[in-house]
Amino acid sequence: MTKIEPLGAVRERVLGALRQEIIAGRLRPGDRLVERELADRYGVSRVPVREAIRALVAEGFVHSETPRRTVVRPLSPTDVKELFELREALEVYAAGLAATRATPDDLTELRDLLTSAAAATEAADAEAITDINTRFHDRLLAMAGNTLLTSVMEPVAGRLQWLTRRNEEWPQLLTEHQDLYDAIASGDPSRARAHALHHVQANYRSTVRHLFGEPDPPADTTRS
Repeated sequence: MTKIEPLGAVRERVLGALRQEIIAGRLRPGDRLVERELADRYGVSRVPVREAIRALVAEGFVHSETPRRTVVRPLSPTDVKELFELREALEVYAAGLAATRATPDDLTELRDLLTSAAAATEAADAEAITDINTRFHDRLLAMAGNTLLTSVMEPVAGRLQWLTRRNEEWPQLLTEHQDLYDAIASGDPSRARAHALHHVQANYRSTVRHLFGEPDPPADTTRS
């Protein structure tokens, strides 16, 4: 007997697949999302596709140009700036907490992620780098031991992953993560916050340059 997949599970599967296509750049800003075509692609009805698109609108990945036309949302300089302002406020704070609360097992997990990141960087594997980067920052938030902090970050995590995928300065990203790990492992919250701040601001400048072809904004742009 064929097991029927619950509608909610189908919707989450379609949502995850669409989100990943956008993050990976297979669906690009301005590309139209057509319910019928997506339903055929994923072998589902139009209902879970429609619900997944609504969720992507709420997450900020897509928007409706008209009632009958929904497209992948282009990111403006203001969008990027606001996302990084939020990331700076939360991740810098989280790094300070992580420096005081990290366990030996936490640090081992971060080291293992850095080892994997080094291999992915050597191979120039963009998808693996994006995945490991996301796991690194997720682990850092978890190490902070503040569930409210994690819940505040969750709604924008996907869009930040999307931005990270656009930044291809991978060796520099690896170096920044290694420095951030060292700062957290030192147990010094001030040092950890300083490295986290440097990392967020450097990533902001790289992202702006890659997305818009603009020169580096001032170092304190995310605080302006």
